[in-house]
Amino acid sequence: MLTLDQIRAFVAVAEELHFGRAAARLRMTQPPLSRHIQKLERVVGVTLLERDNRRVILTDAGRGFLEDARRMLSLVDTAGDRARRIASGAAGTVRLGFTAVSAISMLGTLLKRLSEELPEIDVLLHERVTAGQVDGLLRGELDLGLARPPFDIATLDSRVVFREALCAVVPEGHPLAGLGRPLAPDDFDGLPVISYNPVQSRYFHELTVRFLTNAHPRIEQQVHQILTAVLLVAAGRGVALVPASARSLGVRHVAYCDLVRGGGDPLDQGGGVANEPVELHVIWDRGSTNPALARVLELLPDLESPS
Repeated sequence: MLTLDQIRAFVAVAEELHFGRAAARLRMTQPPLSRHIQKLERVVGVTLLERDNRRVILTDAGRGFLEDARRMLSLVDTAGDRARRIASGAAGTVRLGFTAVSAISMLGTLLKRLSEELPEIDVLLHERVTAGQVDGLLRGELDLGLARPPFDIATLDSRVVFREALCAVVPEGHPLAGLGRPLAPDDFDGLPVISYNPVQSRYFHELTVRFLTNAHPRIEQQVHQILTAVLLVAAGRGVALVPASARSLGVRHVAYCDLVRGGGDPLDQGGGVANEPVELHVIWDRGSTNPALARVLELLPDLESPS
């Protein structure tokens, strides 16, 4: 079997072309150095060095082997450093889940920050709805998610990284788009509303229900994703409530309207524009042993945006 001692011995002799100088460089005597070379040539099965009392010459095979030997020693020298960097979290891999709308509001900012400050961490991206991200974390398929609450706090930790307002999306030319003011719950009375699946998209389902509590809309569809809701609105199937970042999805033939609470709801502070908080969280398994995850989380606290 090849050994590192044999490879180091060969490289030293090949570079010095002199057994005495190579032995001095390796701080050993010539006899064990010669034995290393002999054993190496037996293992490889070819002559790597031509030597006599006057000179040492590399054979063609020896020159080829020298290139590979240098690469092997370089890999050995860097392997320990890489292992230490992975153990410290400065290098490694983080598998990140995200939704389409979270990609608009946060993903680009996060990836840019990571590439600048932790360039040796590879980020593998997985687009999944929140429920799929939670499942991926619990199964060990993901390390981190950009998702919406609620979460199982018994196994998952979370942190708010972005807040934005809730708004309405209506078909282009819809009467609500022409009112020229923020929309109140009563404005949706009797209108077809595209809502969200109460299980797969529980967060936006609850936001919609909470805002329209005192209105009497017609729930026409229940979807899983924000993008689907906006596309159905563009097709004229109803109106929907979405996070403000949905404006950046680029869907045509829709208009976006601010929302306002009616009556003295403390959220609108006496009739102003409703600041219905739509939160985006990072979530992770609190039992994770991935050192890179801890380093990524260190970058997140100052990413939170004010409402």
